[in-house]
This record gives sequence, C-alpha cells and structure tokens, in this order.
Amino acid sequence: MSTLLVDEQIKMLSKQLKIPTFANYSELIRRAAPDSNIGDILLMLMKAEYEQRQWNQNQRRLKQAGFPFTKTLDELDLSRYSGEISEIFVNELASCKFITEHRNITMLGNPGRGKTHMAIGLGLEACSSGMSVLFKNAASLSTELSEARDNYGLGRLEKKIQRADLLILDEMGYVSFDRYQSELLFKIIADRSERGSIIVTTNLPFSEWTTLFENPAMVAAMIDRLTFQSYVLDMNGESYRLSQTKKGRKKGGSHSS
Repeated sequence: MSTLLVDEQIKMLSKQLKIPTFANYSELIRRAAPDSNIGDILLMLMKAEYEQRQWNQNQRRLKQAGFPFTKTLDELDLSRYSGEISEIFVNELASCKFITEHRNITMLGNPGRGKTHMAIGLGLEACSSGMSVLFKNAASLSTELSEARDNYGLGRLEKKIQRADLLILDEMGYVSFDRYQSELLFKIIADRSERGSIIVTTNLPFSEWTTLFENPAMVAAMIDRLTFQSYVLDMNGESYRLSQTKKGRKKGGSHSS
C-alpha cells in the first residue's frame, strides 16, 4: 500500500476514532530517538493525544467560566499587602484545597487592591485542576436571575450555578438590590452552603452590607453562610492603579524638568 494511501486512511480512522493527534504520527516519529521501538512510538502518540485532550478540556472550562480577562497569581504583587497575605498562604489557596473542602473566600478592600485579580487567578488554577468555575459580576448576576425568573428559566440557571465547583461573585457592593434580587442572590449563596465554594470580592465591610439589601436579617444569614469555616481577607490599602498613576506622573514630571 502506498504511503499516501496509508496517510489518508490514518487520517480518516483518527477522525472516526476521535484521536486526531494520531494523524500527525509522521511528525512525532521524526522527533523520536533513532533506537525507538514500536512501543516507544505508540506511547509518544498516546501522550500527545492525552495532552491535547487535557488542553482542549481546559480551554472549554475557561470559556465556560466567563472570566472578563486573564490575570494569573504569578502576576499579583503580594508586597502591596504589607505581609498580611503571604506567598505561602496564596500557594495554599492555589492548591484549590479550599474548593474540595467547600470553603469560601471573601476579599474585602477598597477599589484597586487586586481583589478581582486574585479571584481570577484562583479561578484559573481551579480550571487547570479540572474544576468547573463560573465568574459573575454580582449586579449582572442579579439581573440575570431576575430575567430568568420572568422567562421561566430560573430553575435551569440555578442548576447551572450550583453545578460549578467554584462560583466567583465579583464587585459585591457597588449596586444595591431590590427585595426580589436580594432573595434570588441569597438563595444562590444558601444553596451552596457547605456544598460548593464561593469567592466574593467586595469594597464594603460586612457592617455596611445592610445598604445593599433591604432585609437586615437576610444580610446576617448571608454573611453567616459566607464566612462559616472560610477565609476573610482584609485587602484594604492604597489603590494599585492610583499608585501606578502617581508613578507615571512623577516620571513625566522629572522628564519634563
């Protein structure tokens, strides 16, 4: 059988068997050591297929997560936190053990302190570990839940959220919620209690959450569920964006003089 015909049949069977990397066997053989036997080459092909599948699955998880941008934990400047958040602690969180233990993280701090950055970084680590993640802006989620209720799709959306190993609720504190939105958000948080992890980023201390929700009793119950056996990170301090702007102005000033 000619080499061309063999190649065509391998491509066809690779597609039918859903092992597409096997179609590139000739490239892998070229990379193999001269003394490689059939077992070595087969192992190379299988490893390439496995790695490609892992990459494809991770890409799907990243797409489903809905991150607004990509920020890794390596890019986070921990010196901004004056030793309050150590590299050892961040590495412990990056292991995603808090997710398997169904613990939550609440990040409290004024704007520009890296809360969303850290939340996304942990979300990326979770995706890489094979976990499902959903990133939601708190205000946008409340609107999404309200619209789903009005369109008879609330149950489906709630199930989708509950299936996620990690839910990230970003920017809790910039928009207040009416009674219906409050109840819908509370149900999302309550349903995940000790069953699924949540990361919440907020610019408000817990004492001011009553400005967000109409029912003080519900606020107390929500905070109780979020903080039970969980991590609360105080990330207050000077805004990173503001400090960068000041540095830029200083450089511009010294240059012009």
